[in-house]
Amino acid sequence: MKTKLKQAAAFLALPLLIFGAIGVIRSQQAAQQTQRFPQFDNEDVKVWRSVVLPNSPLTMHRHDHPRVIIALKGGTMNIVTQNGPTESHVWETGKAYWLPANPPGAMHADVNAGDKPIEVMVVELLKEK
Repeated sequence: MKTKLKQAAAFLALPLLIFGAIGVIRSQQAAQQTQRFPQFDNEDVKVWRSVVLPNSPLTMHRHDHPRVIIALKGGTMNIVTQNGPTESHVWETGKAYWLPANPPGAMHADVNAGDKPIEVMVVELLKEK
């Protein structure tokens, strides 16, 4: 009887181990990509946390509203516009920064110029232009 219980336990444990390993692999892959994590939004603000990895820029996008950037893990972020010019921003961990709305039609990509991930909390003011 004990042998059958051990066999049953081993049979049930194997799928759990496999699914657990798959979850760890997916978690590690997600940590290796630049990502945006929604935090909160209402009619006044939209808040998200972004992790921007070196050599993994955000796709071209725009902001119709001004925003406050709070550096959770600082670094140098280059904001590259679609027509070429680049703004370089040095964000220190724990400090907040103001970025205005983008000009009409302007697009940009955020590029981490360092060798460590940059993590920021972004608060976009939806009622401001």
